[in-house]
Amino acid sequence: MKMCRAGFLIVAIMLFLVNQPLAKAQSSSGSGTSTQSPSQTQTPPQSAPPSSSSSSNVQPGLTSYQRPSEGKKLRNFAFDAFGPYAFIGSAATAGIQQADTAGSSHNPAGIPPDWGQGWDSYGARFGSDFGINLVTQTARYTMAQILHEDTIYYRCECSGIFARTKHALISTVTARRGDDGHRVISFSAIAAPYAGTEAAALLWFPNRYDAMDGFRMGNYNLLIQGGLNLALEFIYGGPHTLLSHHHVPVLSNATGSNPGN
Repeated sequence: MKMCRAGFLIVAIMLFLVNQPLAKAQSSSGSGTSTQSPSQTQTPPQSAPPSSSSSSNVQPGLTSYQRPSEGKKLRNFAFDAFGPYAFIGSAATAGIQQADTAGSSHNPAGIPPDWGQGWDSYGARFGSDFGINLVTQTARYTMAQILHEDTIYYRCECSGIFARTKHALISTVTARRGDDGHRVISFSAIAAPYAGTEAAALLWFPNRYDAMDGFRMGNYNLLIQGGLNLALEFIYGGPHTLLSHHHVPVLSNATGSNPGN
C-alpha cells in the first residue's frame, strides 16, 4: 500500500507541475481581454493593411507545429526502443540492481534477488530491463496512436536549467494533440511505464511476483522515463530534434518559456 501511495504521489506532483503554468497562462490571457474600456468597444471596426501583427489572431501553433508523419513516428519509436538510450539505460540500471541485490534478500526496485550475482545474472537483469523498456515504448506509441496523441519528446524552446528540467518532467505525463500541438494530460505516457513492469512481473519474473509487484516497479519506471526525458533535453533529442526548432506558442506558454529566450 505504501508503494501504491508513492506512485499516486509521483503522478500527482507531475500533474501539479503541468496545471500550475497552464493556469497562469489562462489567467494572463483572460486578464488581457477584460481591460477594454467602453469607448474601445463602441469604436467601429476599421480596415487596416495587412501586417505582421495580424498573425496574433491566428490560432497559436498552427503555423509552427507540424504533426509527425507515420514514418517519423516509427523512426522515433525505433530510437526510443532500440536506440542508444535503451541500451545505456538498461546497462546502467542492471548494474545498479546487481549492486543492490548483492548480499540482500530484498530489493526495493523489485528486481529478483533469485537471479544471484555474476555476469550471467547481470545479463539476465540487462535483458529484463531492456524488455521492460521495449514493452513500455510499444505500449506508449500504440496507445498514443489509438488516442490520437503525439508522445514524441520535443525539446523546450526556453533557456535555463530549471525551466528545461521542468519541461522534461512535465513531458513525462503529457502529450501533444491536435493540429496546434496543445499539451494534454496523457494516459498513454502515464500508463505505459506500468505496462512495461506488469509484463515483467507476470511473464518472466519468478512466480512469486504478481500484479502488485508490477505496479510497485512501475513507480520506478515512471521516474526512469523522466530521467530519459532529461537526457533527451540536455544531451541528444533523437531523430525528431529538428522539429523542436519550430517555436510552438502553446507549449511555450505552458512551460513558461519565451520565444526570445
